[in-house]
Formats: sequence, structure tokens, C-alpha cells
Amino acid sequence: MQSDYLDLTFPKQKHIALVAHDNKKKEMIEWCQQHAEILKKHFLCGTGTTARLIADATSLPVRAFNSGPLGGDLQIGARIVENSIDCMIFFWDPLAAQPHDPDVKAIMRIAAVYDIPCAFNRSSADFLLSSPFMDEEYTHQVMNFNKNVMGRFEDMKK
Repeated sequence: MQSDYLDLTFPKQKHIALVAHDNKKKEMIEWCQQHAEILKKHFLCGTGTTARLIADATSLPVRAFNSGPLGGDLQIGARIVENSIDCMIFFWDPLAAQPHDPDVKAIMRIAAVYDIPCAFNRSSADFLLSSPFMDEEYTHQVMNFNKNVMGRFEDMKK
């Protein structure tokens, strides 16, 4: 019988998604400047403006996707599903309405579904980045979606 969970391994060199709402971009840039020596050991990507601002301010290579409201959040979510992003640092603004709020919720949900470590503010980002797991391989468990789907399919046939 298939296991309910699959073991997946984050590599030693992580793929880190960097996302920040407009009111948090300055804080994200400052945080990246403060941690540039650690971040340069990893692969970085981010939503459009955030990625470009970080790259300009730190000289770190950051792959830029579209701006969040133009689909960048969804692009990062897709990479999480594809097992191409290992953790996400998302400085979101809980006090400002976002025109793409459903996308924000979706990226948070998909990160939880795929057991991706996330930081949503400066202190949690500090904790995440200082974890000993950031410099080594780490195996985590993700639901065996194929087994789950097949189980639902079999239930529908009854």
C-alpha cells in the first residue's frame, strides 16, 4: 500500500522566494542588505518590483517574476507546486487592502499544503534564515496527492 506522505528533500542550497507588499518593500530591502552574506549562498527569486529593488540595493542575483497583482504570486505558487521553491519570505501588510488578495491567500495556502517554510515578517525571517537547516539538506513530508486523488476516485465509484 502506498504511504499517505512522500519524503521530499530541500537541497543544501535553497531556492528562496522573496515577496513584499508595497508598504513592506523598504523593510524587505533593509532585511536583505542585513543578510546579504547568507542570502548570496542561495538561489533567490521574487515578484517583479520587489526582486528588482532587492537586486539593485544588494547586487544579489534575484530572478524576477511578474509583479504580484499581475500574476507574480501565482508564478511563485506554481514553482512551489513544482518543488522548485524551498522556502518563502513574504513581508505582507496585514493592515492594507490588496487588490490581489485572493492571490495572496492562494500563495500562503499552497505553501502550507506543500510544507514550505514561510516567514511573514522580519522576526520570523530572522528565525528562518538563522535555522541550522538553511545550510544543510532537509527532508520533509508532503501529502501523497496521487494516493489521495485515487482514494477519492475509488470512493466516487462506489
